[in-house]
Amino acid sequence: MDIRKVKKLIELLEDSNLNEIEIVEGEESVRLIRGGQTAAPQLIQQLPAAPAPAPAPVAATPAAVPPGLPSEESDEQMPAGEPVLAPMVGTFYSSSSPDAPPFVTMGQTVAVGDTLCIIEAMKMFNQIESDVAGTVVAVLAENGQPVEYDEPLFVIR
Repeated sequence: MDIRKVKKLIELLEDSNLNEIEIVEGEESVRLIRGGQTAAPQLIQQLPAAPAPAPAPVAATPAAVPPGLPSEESDEQMPAGEPVLAPMVGTFYSSSSPDAPPFVTMGQTVAVGDTLCIIEAMKMFNQIESDVAGTVVAVLAENGQPVEYDEPLFVIR
């Protein structure tokens, strides 16, 4: 985060009746807390949290495979084309609201820059745009379901 923005936030805190300000931009967040009447505000900058270690695999239970992805035992292959991968961990949404139609459907032609879906991460909604032009040949994620970083969401040919 730019130091000028932090200084401006400190001035805003000093000039207001607020005791605390927290700003989140992407993966960075800054929290300013007023320490008292005569003390200057404290600056606490939080770094992104490290991912939790993966639990140990359980041999008796086969791993769940997201719908549309081939399992290790199956002969199914991912459709030919360019996969669109999740750029972050979050919740996949195929439309802007529950009542709205999906941004894209199978068989639909998309251009570079077209919105394919939304991923909600840390209460921020991030539009995921197509990097390639073509036809959507597979939708691999389910609406409202969590997705992982680099998980295939769509295949475009």
